[in-house]
Amino acid sequence: MPMYEYQCSDCGNQFEIRQKFSDEPLTECPECGGSVEKLISQTSFSLKGNGWYAEGYSKDSKSKTPQVCPKEGSCASCPSAAA
Repeated sequence: MPMYEYQCSDCGNQFEIRQKFSDEPLTECPECGGSVEKLISQTSFSLKGNGWYAEGYSKDSKSKTPQVCPKEGSCASCPSAAA
């Protein structure tokens, strides 16, 4: 479930809450009962280590990543089957 950040327009309380996508946005501050608005904040999403970019999209990915078929060339999409 994603985290959403809210700020109270009355007391200035800023808080985060975990909500489902289908949940209605909060309207009331848990501290003072005032009205709140949802903030737009930066995400902490980060790709680290080896993965899809290094193996599939980098400029020299083909020279670094040998393609080996786990079924020894018996699958239709196998890179060895085309050779």
